Amino acid sequence: MKNFNLIAILLLFCSKVNAQEKEWTLQECVNYALENNIQVKQSELDLEVSDIEKKDAIGNFIPSVNAQASNSWNTGLTQNVTTGILQNQTVRNFSAGISAGLTLFDGLRNFKQLQRARISRLSNEYALDKMKDDIALFVADSYLQVLFNKQSLEVLRAQNEVTQEQLERTQDLVEAGVLPEGDVLEIKATMADERQRMILAENQIQISLISLAQILGIQDYQNFDIVDRDYDVFGNEILENTVYDVIERAKEERSEIKIAETNMELAEKDVELAKGAYLPTLGAFFNYNTRETGQGRIIGATLDPDEPTRQIGVVQETEAIVIAPNTIPTLGSPLPFFDQLYRNDGISYGVQLSVPILNGFATRNQVKRNEINVKRAEYQLEQAELDLEANVYQAYTDARGAFEAYEAALVASEAQEKAYEYATERYDVGLTNAFDFSQAKIRYENTQREALRAKYDYIFKLKVVELYFGIPVRDLKF
Repeated sequence: MKNFNLIAILLLFCSKVNAQEKEWTLQECVNYALENNIQVKQSELDLEVSDIEKKDAIGNFIPSVNAQASNSWNTGLTQNVTTGILQNQTVRNFSAGISAGLTLFDGLRNFKQLQRARISRLSNEYALDKMKDDIALFVADSYLQVLFNKQSLEVLRAQNEVTQEQLERTQDLVEAGVLPEGDVLEIKATMADERQRMILAENQIQISLISLAQILGIQDYQNFDIVDRDYDVFGNEILENTVYDVIERAKEERSEIKIAETNMELAEKDVELAKGAYLPTLGAFFNYNTRETGQGRIIGATLDPDEPTRQIGVVQETEAIVIAPNTIPTLGSPLPFFDQLYRNDGISYGVQLSVPILNGFATRNQVKRNEINVKRAEYQLEQAELDLEANVYQAYTDARGAFEAYEAALVASEAQEKAYEYATERYDVGLTNAFDFSQAKIRYENTQREALRAKYDYIFKLKVVELYFGIPVRDLKF
């Protein structure tokens, strides 16, 4: 039993270690964000609300049915329903009924409301797609930022290893009398500066990892990490298209335009709904009602010698009886409950027509307001197209500029690498001092980091152009 518990503890520990050591790929981050990001979840809630609105619109075509029942007791001075005499008594009354109504015609507003609900759902679908695209790009940008920070740290570490080796050679050259002792101090100062920059680089990695984890909704910042890999630059065929080709494709594919178009359709549908209030409304109804009372029923009548001239006319709950002159009613026990319900039931049915004549210009004003909203939606669609053109043009120009900057950074890095190698050779034979050598190494290190920054900047901006070209988020290759 002890061995079994020990094995269980070890398995649990191993599973926790594996969970903590999980390294996330970019595609895993994107998929996780699309499923767990709060903004995406909010957009999905809007989609659920659209489904409810659609069900509401469908419900307008279904008859409304309502049932009601009431049971009451009246105590005090009340009129006896059988004798007509006021007396103190407790009377119980029960009534029940069911009613149904169906709209036959309401200016076709039911049909238009259903059409509007479908358009509204489509608009929310486009909004959700746009939200997912934005989140995916945001995740990709943050992910590439982490990679850049990690590889920048690797560059600093590699350079620091070279500096340590150079320090050992410098000490040997100083002992041999080839270099002055001040060069050792210069190299040590360079090492201290590099270590400081490595600490800052490590901090930047943690900050960028926390930022990415927050986007994903992951709270275990300490154990969150990504796959440390290099991404090559490829897939720049998209830039072989002209910017106008990308703009035309974006107008067909992008959600921004589709959202603006559906919003205009919604505004037009609102005008149709408002105009429907000008037309008559025709409805059908059906009602069934019954009742029961706890008072006794009249079973006969006898002469009343004290009131020879009095005549009482009574209509009882369960049967109609006229009392002859100089008689008093004789009460029996009430009819059974269901018998009374059967005898006292009744139905009513028919149609009801409502014709709008004057309502203080409310309908007319609502139509005018909705027509103004149509104009506003048209302007918003026009503005969305202009914004999309500007954004695509900016993204296309940025991608081309980033590619040129990346190529220039590679050329500069290669040139500085050769300059650094030449400075190293001169320093090793004592033809240059430690300061000049350190400056050559710093310039080479900076060009390496700039080449990394330019590469990841180009990769991201290229993906933005691809997204505008209509490539779905999950099909983006990094």
